[in-house]
Amino acid sequence: MNGEKDSVEIDANLSPNSVLPEFCKRSESKESSALRKWIRDVREFAVEDTNRVAFSLKAGLAMLLVSLLVLITAPFEIFGANIIWSILTVAIMFEYTVGATLNRGFNRAVGSFIAGVFAVVVIQITLNSGDKAAPYIIGLSIFLVGAGTSFMKLWPSLVPYEYGFRVILFTYCLIIISSYRMGNPMKTAMDRLYSISIGAVVAVLVNVLIFPIWAGEQLHKELVSSFNTVADSLEECMRNYLRDGESDHRNFSKTVVDEFPDEQALQRCRATLNSSARLDSLANSAKWEPPHGRFTQLFYPWSQYVRVGAVLRHCAYEVMALHGCLHSEIQAPYNLRMAFRSEIVDAAIHAAELLRVLGSDVSNMKHTLRTLTLLKSVHTSTYHLQHSMQLHSYILTPTQLHLLDLTKKPTTNTFSNTLSLGDHEHLSCHDHIMKKQERRLHSWPSIEVDELEEDGGIDTEMIPKMRTLESTTALSLATFTSLLIEFVARLDWLVDAVDELSKLAKFKQEDVGP
Repeated sequence: MNGEKDSVEIDANLSPNSVLPEFCKRSESKESSALRKWIRDVREFAVEDTNRVAFSLKAGLAMLLVSLLVLITAPFEIFGANIIWSILTVAIMFEYTVGATLNRGFNRAVGSFIAGVFAVVVIQITLNSGDKAAPYIIGLSIFLVGAGTSFMKLWPSLVPYEYGFRVILFTYCLIIISSYRMGNPMKTAMDRLYSISIGAVVAVLVNVLIFPIWAGEQLHKELVSSFNTVADSLEECMRNYLRDGESDHRNFSKTVVDEFPDEQALQRCRATLNSSARLDSLANSAKWEPPHGRFTQLFYPWSQYVRVGAVLRHCAYEVMALHGCLHSEIQAPYNLRMAFRSEIVDAAIHAAELLRVLGSDVSNMKHTLRTLTLLKSVHTSTYHLQHSMQLHSYILTPTQLHLLDLTKKPTTNTFSNTLSLGDHEHLSCHDHIMKKQERRLHSWPSIEVDELEEDGGIDTEMIPKMRTLESTTALSLATFTSLLIEFVARLDWLVDAVDELSKLAKFKQEDVGP
């Protein structure tokens, strides 16, 4: 108080130390949590595939070995600054797999040799042409080499050697220009070729002799994993389609197609569909590898692995189509799906088992007769599904869909056995759900009839169209079963492709019964 009425003096100056410590603590806590998360992600990435760590260590070792040529006086005095080409060669050639390194090394060696020979020829021409004509000859040669290599690497049959043409271009340009300015061009060109050879030898020896990562092994494992992935995805689609409840069938109006985190097998199946480029790359790299491990055949049929993968992807397409049917806007009533449950389950389980057996045969490099037995079982179960759909197709018609009480079906043996006692108990619980599913409108997203009634009534002209669209709910069941039957039909091609692989790769023949 300063003597004035209602006058109060307040010191509002706060010390920085009273505010900043808490803020700093929160900032440090966020930074430490982000650092821990990053360390955890790196650790999980390394543990997922230990070959990644081995590759990194090998690359570091190769770079160290060629760097010693600079750090040690004797080799540096011989090659001089040209030794830097060894380091550049290792950095460019060193690939994840042995086959990719050998492929890159071949392109590098051939490209460097062609560029060196052409550079020596042009250098000799410039030496005999005088100082005035030399720059024009060099410039014209660079233009021709750049245009020719850039055109040839676009040629379809020469695309696998694209890196070799790129090596020809930059190696020739660097050799011819630096040789023109440094003097003694022949010695400079030869020193650089020697340096490139040293780097290539170091890269190949380190990659082959120290924890080699074979492209053939990678291709073999990828293909086997794809068999199991498609089998798991098929079973997952079957379980979700026969699952109880309407809320499980999310529609695309509320959820985009890629947001189904609870279907992990299906996410892996989508990755299988995108594996075409990787399988082709691994097969091309594996062709460069010498016989190793279990692959002792001189000319191993790696291209057949790609063909089997292509047929398997066509089976995966059907699984993705089943997934789309599973999450479509129009769904068959739950009790109608349950009417054909046993046939759908038998067909899906037998097909998945056949896929796993094929993957096991490829993994063990054995050919068994069990695949033929399982294929017959798959055909039998699929025939039962198709026969049941034909026998009871009357319940898919609009009139029967509205009037038929599935709890009081005909007492034929085939149809009466499709519902168990537990299923009958569920039918009464889902009567309300069935009615709601049967009353979908034509709009997107769908609008229930009850909602329109609450808004003030329904146009009578809309009723016939609405009833027509209601019949498509039963047809969605026919769509799902037809896709499942198409999947089984494609298994015949897959079995033939695996049989062809077993013959070309000389798998061990074993006669194993069912």
